[in-house]
Amino acid sequence: MPRPLCTKSDEVRLAEEASRKYGSPAPTIFSRVIDKSLPADIIYEDEKCLAFRDITPQAPVHFLVIPRIPIPRISEAKDDDAELLGHLLVVAKNVAKKESLHEGYRVVCWWIFNRSTRLRQQVFRRLRKSLWLDEAIPSEKAQAVSDSSDLQTHSTVIPNGEAATLELSATSASENEETHPSCCSTTEAPAGPPRSPELEEMTEGLSLEQPRAVPLSNANGAATLAPADQLWSASRDGAVRLRMEGSGQASETPITIHQMFLEAVDHYGDCPALVSKTEGQSVTLTWRQYYEQCRAAAKGFLKLGLERYHGVGILGFNSAEWFISDIGCILAGGLAAGIYTTNSPEACHYVASNCDANILVVENQKQLDKILQVKDQLPHLKAIVQYKGELQQKAPFLYTWAEFMKLGEEIPDEQLNAMIDSLRANECCTLIYTSGTTGNPKGVMLSHDNLTWTARTASLLVDYTYAAEVLVSYLPLSHVAAQMIDMWITMAFAGTVYFAEPDALKGSLATTLKEARPTYFMGVPRVWEKMQEKMKAMGAKTSPMRKRVADWAKSIGLQYNYSAMNGENVVPWGFMLANNLVFKKVRTALGLDRCKICFTGAAPVTKDTLEYFMSLNVPLMELYGMSESSGPHTVSVNSDYKLTSCGKVMPGCKTKLENPDGDGNGEICFWGRNVFMGYLNMPDKTAETLDEDGWLHSGDLGKNDQHEFLYITGRIKELIITAGGENIPPVPIEDALKAEVPILSNSMLIGDKLKFLSMLLTLKCTVDDNGDPTDDLSPEVLDFCQQHGITATKVSEVIANKEPAIYQAIQEGMERINARATSNAQKVQKWVIVERDFSIGGGELGPTMKLRRPIVVKKYQEKIDEIYAVASEKP
Repeated sequence: MPRPLCTKSDEVRLAEEASRKYGSPAPTIFSRVIDKSLPADIIYEDEKCLAFRDITPQAPVHFLVIPRIPIPRISEAKDDDAELLGHLLVVAKNVAKKESLHEGYRVVCWWIFNRSTRLRQQVFRRLRKSLWLDEAIPSEKAQAVSDSSDLQTHSTVIPNGEAATLELSATSASENEETHPSCCSTTEAPAGPPRSPELEEMTEGLSLEQPRAVPLSNANGAATLAPADQLWSASRDGAVRLRMEGSGQASETPITIHQMFLEAVDHYGDCPALVSKTEGQSVTLTWRQYYEQCRAAAKGFLKLGLERYHGVGILGFNSAEWFISDIGCILAGGLAAGIYTTNSPEACHYVASNCDANILVVENQKQLDKILQVKDQLPHLKAIVQYKGELQQKAPFLYTWAEFMKLGEEIPDEQLNAMIDSLRANECCTLIYTSGTTGNPKGVMLSHDNLTWTARTASLLVDYTYAAEVLVSYLPLSHVAAQMIDMWITMAFAGTVYFAEPDALKGSLATTLKEARPTYFMGVPRVWEKMQEKMKAMGAKTSPMRKRVADWAKSIGLQYNYSAMNGENVVPWGFMLANNLVFKKVRTALGLDRCKICFTGAAPVTKDTLEYFMSLNVPLMELYGMSESSGPHTVSVNSDYKLTSCGKVMPGCKTKLENPDGDGNGEICFWGRNVFMGYLNMPDKTAETLDEDGWLHSGDLGKNDQHEFLYITGRIKELIITAGGENIPPVPIEDALKAEVPILSNSMLIGDKLKFLSMLLTLKCTVDDNGDPTDDLSPEVLDFCQQHGITATKVSEVIANKEPAIYQAIQEGMERINARATSNAQKVQKWVIVERDFSIGGGELGPTMKLRRPIVVKKYQEKIDEIYAVASEKP
C-alpha cells in the first residue's frame, strides 16, 4: 500500500519564507555538488542528473543520483517530474551495474522539505543520529542534507540482494512542531559509521543540543553512561567522564562493544568475518555466526562463575577462539586481558593476579603448563579453558573449547541480555598490559568508548568499503596495535580477518599474505626490514640485466612517490612501464597486490626502510600512539604523509608539546576519547601519567612542522645523559649507523652517566625454525664477504678473526655519522659486535620487536664494562 505523502496547505508559503530568508534558491549540499563548488567523486553525469559516490558512505550506500533541476514541491508535482524520476531510476540501475552491484540493489528516493532553521536542524539531527528509514529497510541509514529551503530529491543505491523498490518520504511541520520524515521511525538507533572531516565541516553547529547518551531499553539499545566526575580511575569497577566536545568527531554518541558488534551483524550478518585454517582447510565464520559464538562464550563464562569486573586472561596465538573469548568476556561483564605467549609462568601469574582473573583461556599444553605451575597462587581462578588440542590431563577445572562452548546452553538469553544492558560505555572492558621492561607490567584500563570511538574514528581516515576489506592477524593480540586493528577497526567496517599460523614471524606470514591478499596491512618495522632483507637477497642472485631494470624501476618509484608525497602529482616518464615490469610483480609476490594502504608502527622505522618500499611503490604510512591512547593518536595516510613523520592527529583528538626547547622539541601529550581510564590498581602511576587537567603524558619527545605533521625525536626515559650533562636521544644515531652500514642488524647506543658514547652492534644473520638468530651470516652479509674476499660464513668467525673489511666498513660508517654530529658529546667513540643478534626469545626485543634497552644493558654489562675499562686504562 503506497505511503501517504506528508504535505500541508501552507507548504508553498513556508517554502517562500525560507527562500527569502536563505536566498533563492537556497544552497544545498546537492547544489554545491552540481556546481562543482563542493568536491565530489562524480561517476556519471548527463544533462538531467549526475551520480556521485557518497562523501561518507553510510552502510551500505554506494552512490547517490541527484537531478540537476530540483522538483520544487510534492504538492505541485507534474507529469514532467515523473519523467525525471524515471530517468533517475534508469540512471541508478545503469550506474549500479557499472559499480558491480550485480546481486540486486535497492533504490531509495526521498525528499527533505526544510522550511525553517529549527526544523532543518531537527530533521538533520535525526538523520545524523542514523534513524532507520523504515521498518521495511531497517539496515539502511538516512543520508544527511543540510541548508535546504526547498524540496530536494535524489536516489540512493543500496546493495541488498533484493529487487529494486521505490521509497518516498517528505517532511512538513509548522514552525513550532517537531516532526519526522514519513519514512522514519522515532526510535533512536545505534550510531552509524563515523563521518568524514568534510562532512563534519559542513554540518558543524547544526545540532540543537549537546550529544548525550540515549536511555537504554534493551540489548540493542544505545549505552547509557555510568555517573562519573573524574577523567580517570584505577578501580576495575570505576567509571570515567568522557572527553566529549559539543561538535565534531569528539561529540559522537558513546556506544558499547556490543552495539558496534551488532551494527556489523545487522548489516552484514552473512558476510565473512573470521577465516581460520584447521588441518589445512579454511574455516569461515560469518558475522552472524561470530556473534552467536561470542554469546555462547559469554554464557559459558557466566556458567563458570565469572564475576562482574573480574578478568578473563587469554594466553595464546591469534585465532578465532581468541577473538571469541575476548568479546564473550566483555559481553559477560568481565575484563578481557591478553597475556603474551612469551611470558614466563611468573609473568602470567602477575597478570592473572592483578586483574583477579576468574578464568584463563590458553592455547595449548605448553601454555597450560605455565598456568598449572602458578594455579595455587591464584585464589580467584575458577577454571581453565584450552582452545587447541586435546587435554593431556583431566581435572574438574579444566575444559576443552568444545566443552566450554556447550556449558552455557542452559543460561537463558534474558540473563545474558540483562548483563549486556548493564554495560556502560565509560566503564572498563579491556586490559592491555605493558611490556614491563623496568618493573611489573601496568594494566592499561580501556573502556568501551575508548575502543569503539577510536575504531570508528580511525576508520574515517582510510578508504574502505563495508564488508569488502581483508586483514591478516599475526601480531600479538595482547598488544594494543594488533587488537585495535584486527578486532575493533575491522568490526567498524565489517571486514574479514584471516588468521596467520603461529610461526608467522618465523616465515609463514608470506604464505598467509598470498592466500588472503589483504586490502590493509600493518607491519612493525622489523617485519618490513625482514621483507627488505629477503628481497635484497633475492635481487642479489638475479642477472645483471634484471638488476639494472630493477634499479631503474626503483629510481622511478622513489621519484614518483616523493612527488606524490609533496603534492606535486607529477608522474615521471616510464612509471607505467616500471609499474608493469616491477611494481605489480613485487606486490603480487608479497601478497599485497590488493593492499590499499600499508602501515608501520609500534616501534621506530628507519628512513632507509621507508625509502626502499617507496621505491617499490609500496609507501609505508607511519602510525603513532601507545597502549594508553587505545592505539593510534596520529596517523599517516596515502594522501597526506611525510617521510619519517608519524602523521597528523586523529579527528577529535589534540596534541600539545610540553616544555619545548629551542628547536621545538617537547614532551608529546595526548587529549581525546582515545585516552585510557587509568592503570588498574595503580592510582599513583596513573597520576604520574595523567596530569590534573587530564592530558596524557607520553614520555616521548617530538616536534611539529608547519603543516602539523608530528615527528618523534626521542623518548625521555631513553635519553642518554652523559657524565658531562648532555641529553642525547639514541634512536637517530642508531638509525643513522644502520643506514650507513647495511650489514648491521641492530645497534644500541650506550653512555648514560658515562664519559663518552659507545655502541653494541649485531650482524645480520639467518634465523632457525623457532625464529631465533643463528650463527650463520645472512645472504646480504655473505654477499659483502664475497665482494671483499672474506671466507667467513658465521658471525663467530667474523668476531674471532676481527675480519678487517667488515670492521673497517663499520668504522668508516661510524666516522661518517660522527662527522654529522652536532657536538663532540654526540660522537660515538667505541663499539663492539656481540655474538648473537637481538631477538624476542633472547629478551632483547619486545613482542612487537621493540628494543628493550634495560634488558640489553643488563645482559651485556660485562662487555660494556670492558669498553669503558679499556678506555680508562689508556693514558
